[in-house]
Amino acid sequence: MITSSYILILFWFLLMALFAHNVQVTEKKRIMGKERTIVKWWYAILVFAPLVIMAMNRSAAIGDTLVYIAGYRDMPSSFSGLPAYYNSLSKDKAYFMLAALIKCVFGSNYRIYFCIVAIIHAYAVIKIYRQYSPSFVMAVFLFVTSGDYISWMENGTRQFLAVAICLLATDFMLKKKYVPAVIMVLIASRFHQSALLVIPMIFIVQGKPWNKMTMLFIALALVAIAFVDQFTNFLDDALEATQYSNVVSEWKSWDDDGTNPIRVLIYSLPAILSLIGLRFIQAENDPLINFSTNMSIIATGLYLVSMVTSGIFIGRLPIYASLYSQGILLPWELDHMFNRSSAFLMKVFMVIAYIALYFYQFQTWGVI
Repeated sequence: MITSSYILILFWFLLMALFAHNVQVTEKKRIMGKERTIVKWWYAILVFAPLVIMAMNRSAAIGDTLVYIAGYRDMPSSFSGLPAYYNSLSKDKAYFMLAALIKCVFGSNYRIYFCIVAIIHAYAVIKIYRQYSPSFVMAVFLFVTSGDYISWMENGTRQFLAVAICLLATDFMLKKKYVPAVIMVLIASRFHQSALLVIPMIFIVQGKPWNKMTMLFIALALVAIAFVDQFTNFLDDALEATQYSNVVSEWKSWDDDGTNPIRVLIYSLPAILSLIGLRFIQAENDPLINFSTNMSIIATGLYLVSMVTSGIFIGRLPIYASLYSQGILLPWELDHMFNRSSAFLMKVFMVIAYIALYFYQFQTWGVI
């Protein structure tokens, strides 16, 4: 059965939206050379706080939670055991050492461990959406109803720590400070090696929306789809010397039939809208929106490939780009590509569609 918290959180977002209409929760701040209206920190924390509480108290039946609990219980409980534990690790050592340090300091209660990790996740998401999203509440609403919240804060905890560190490098990416951006991504890769994918992304997303690099990326994704067998063979060879050397054989043995096409369509909408309304984006020429548009194109390309290969492995990669398209680009598109009345109707339709997706995913995941 689905717990009431997953339903009540939707009413919480409605309450927070109504609250913002009656209380001054915004302030002006100059970001990327442009004055933007952003929500205040206390309000952003208030909106997001229930998600941290839910992540801390989640059921062991959610995703890989039971695996994380078992792993935490096997970690050393004293600092003297850390050197031997470190030497026993074969991958993503930064994550496991962070978890072991939490246990050494706070004890064996895994709820505290979940809470600390969720706070780190939350800080990164709050910071990026507070600073850059045109609508903070909408961005967090989409984060939850798209399935990203459960998929990452309650399931893919380890990889989402890497995603969080990459999110915190966004300022460097936007300002084209490549050295600190790459350093942060390298740090993130110590938590989950998939973060290394962000390094080429940093350079691909620079410049105008739908530039030659992003068009090439989509073209390569379509080629991978058209020649999927050859692509999987290439992927198998390319990953042979990494910790993902058995990825292709595993997804085939698990009968992983790829990411759900409905999910692919939903995550592709910001990119599709950006192509349809490209003239609006070009007229605005906002570096943030150009950046988010190109990130949405990368997310779409990766999701298209995951649809015909593996949802479990390839489908985990777009998260490094899709958070920008869902929480930043899509709200901007609704506000700038439609007149006021049409934008309102589109937002109503979007809310209904994402709530439907939310409960559909609960059903497909076997939660209800």
